[in-house]
Parts: sequence; C-alpha cells; structure tokens
Amino acid sequence: MGIGGSDMYRQQILDHYKNPRNTGELEDPTFTHVGENPMCGDEIRMDVVLSEDEETIERVVFRGDGCAISQASASMLTEKLHGMSVDELQELDRDDVVDMLGVDISPMRIKCAVLAEKVAQDGAEIYFGEKDLDKTTTEDDD
Repeated sequence: MGIGGSDMYRQQILDHYKNPRNTGELEDPTFTHVGENPMCGDEIRMDVVLSEDEETIERVVFRGDGCAISQASASMLTEKLHGMSVDELQELDRDDVVDMLGVDISPMRIKCAVLAEKVAQDGAEIYFGEKDLDKTTTEDDD
C-alpha cells in the first residue's frame, strides 16, 4: 500500500476505504468539484454546502474511485471539514493530511493522499472566483 505506521492507523485507513463516510451526492450543493490523480487513476468528486454567510462548511460529501489511500483520505477529510471555516480549509496543507492519516506516506503515494484536500480547496477557490480551473489534477505536484 505504500504506507508505514502503526497497525491502528493502517486499520483506520482500511476502515475508511471499505466503509467510507459522507459519500453520495447533494441535491443542491454550493459547489461541486472533481479532481484526479492520473498517475494512480484516482478520481474524487466533492459536493459542498456552505453556510448562508459562505464562511463555514455545513456539509460535504464525496464520490470517488481509486486506491485505498485516496479514498480513505477523502472519507477522513469530509469528517474533518464539517463545521470548518473556508479560511481553515484554505490553510490545510500536505502535512495536515499526512497527520490526519496517521501514517508515513511514501513519495509515490503522497499525490493519492492529498487529492481530496486539493479538490476541496480548488473547488472553494473556483467558487469564490480566485481560480479558473475545470478539473483538479495532481499531475504537476511535487
């Protein structure tokens, strides 16, 4: 799987992969965004509902296909995003995702781990007019 760490965290990743949380589609999301990791074939689509003042994430769900790391990361991230401010979302970085997963991620798998974070961040930036992008990709990430 390309991860190292305690058995407890590996089990948590497998649980989120086999029993993902917050999956599906929302009928009227504030925004929807899709991203892919072409190296691994991962794809994630997120629907996000913001509060009326557009400052807080009220609801987020995802649909996806891909490796255990990308799908578990998306599941875990959706749990973390509920109630988070949009500013806090934009401050998340690669280290936050790795900490959330609780395991060491090999350089070959880091793009799998951060895909959901990038999809959520890019979706918000597009919604607020800060970015012009059709689809997020990890292709050019270092």
